[in-house]
Amino acid sequence: MWGRQSYRLSDLDFTANITDGHGIDWPIRYNDIDPWYTYVEKFIGVSGNRDGLPQIPDGDFLPAMELNCLETHFKNAIESTFPGRHVVVGRTANLSQAHNGRGRCQYRSRCSRGCPYGAYFSANSSTIPAAMATGNMTLQTHAVVHSIIYDEEKGKATGVRVIDANTKEMTEYYAQIIFCNASTVNTTLILLNSTSNRFPNGIGNDYDVLGRNLMAHNYRVRIRGDYEGLKDKYYFGKRPTGGYIPRFRNYGPDKQENFLRGYSYSCHAGRGQGNHQVGGLPIGAGFKESMTEVGPWSMGLTGMGECLPHPDNRIILSKDKTDDWGMPLVQIDCEWKENENNMVEDIMNSGAEMLDAAGFKNIQTSDSKQAPGLDIHEMGTARMGRDPKTSMLNGMNQMHAVKNLFVTDGACMSSTACQNPSITYMALTARAVDLATKEMAKQNI
Repeated sequence: MWGRQSYRLSDLDFTANITDGHGIDWPIRYNDIDPWYTYVEKFIGVSGNRDGLPQIPDGDFLPAMELNCLETHFKNAIESTFPGRHVVVGRTANLSQAHNGRGRCQYRSRCSRGCPYGAYFSANSSTIPAAMATGNMTLQTHAVVHSIIYDEEKGKATGVRVIDANTKEMTEYYAQIIFCNASTVNTTLILLNSTSNRFPNGIGNDYDVLGRNLMAHNYRVRIRGDYEGLKDKYYFGKRPTGGYIPRFRNYGPDKQENFLRGYSYSCHAGRGQGNHQVGGLPIGAGFKESMTEVGPWSMGLTGMGECLPHPDNRIILSKDKTDDWGMPLVQIDCEWKENENNMVEDIMNSGAEMLDAAGFKNIQTSDSKQAPGLDIHEMGTARMGRDPKTSMLNGMNQMHAVKNLFVTDGACMSSTACQNPSITYMALTARAVDLATKEMAKQNI
């Protein structure tokens, strides 16, 4: 359910909004979250190198996996040809050695099937067993969260309404503290659906902020090329990661005139499978024998561009259409703006020039022109900020208007940066939980 790529955001990202005037200023900086990144990395296990690159700060890593020979050739060519561009091995939440009772990666690249060794970080392998070990967890299955209960006399959230997915019966659960972490779109659905006399437009939504500024990473661009050398080389197994090119645009001396912010690339080189496409029917002993042969080298790059916040990119709820559980349907109005479209052109051109510089042939670029939502990493609809009039959450992920309600998934993000964001969600969550438990002990919330 996630790609496990784990890169910290830096102050390049936490100050981006205030620097160029798009969006609102983050209420935190890198130093606020740095120790919580470390806390999370030590728990989940992230393999990677300490590369010394400020735009992707180093963390507490397990030994890194390795670039293969063609990726290493690509790295050397790019770093010698384009000062300021770097190719590093992807930092991934896959264990390169046994960690916290979990087995190491077996290099099968079958992560999407679930890992019987617990080698990639997931709720099944890590957080649910840890929560069960406390003796304080109840796991409620077949639960469709309807809304959060707000007590107007107490001025706080007191529980959640939950629909049983099978019987469709409604049950109310009560708590002193509530975390809403249903992923960006569904968190927004729940918050908008949590109406009361105090909050007729959704809990905490006094200033029509909730649901606005929807962002996602722009994954429209693919670049690929063939490589004719290294025919006597191969690699071990199937790594669950590849190479990564951190942001180099609008960073340091690089200033672009037609777009703000920047992008990164994931990259992967490998050899094709055999000669089974050359003549003959795909059947029989000859076909099976050809499948054991290795084909030519190729490499692909996938761009991941930052998306600027725009208030008219938003989520609302249908007033007359519901799903099978009586929940209002989500309606999304979101498009790539000029900045994202201009960035796409540069992602294609830069990717092609790097493959060309490294000696690749038959270079192809493509822009899928797909709309937001056909990619990943939705963010921003209940964002953090300093002013309750322009944000939903404070610098500790507490809802401005409801202090015992926390949101720490992608909805809380004030900008997207161009790194995979999941480890930032986890760090913000750990930080907010630490505050919540301390404040509850003091009876402040």
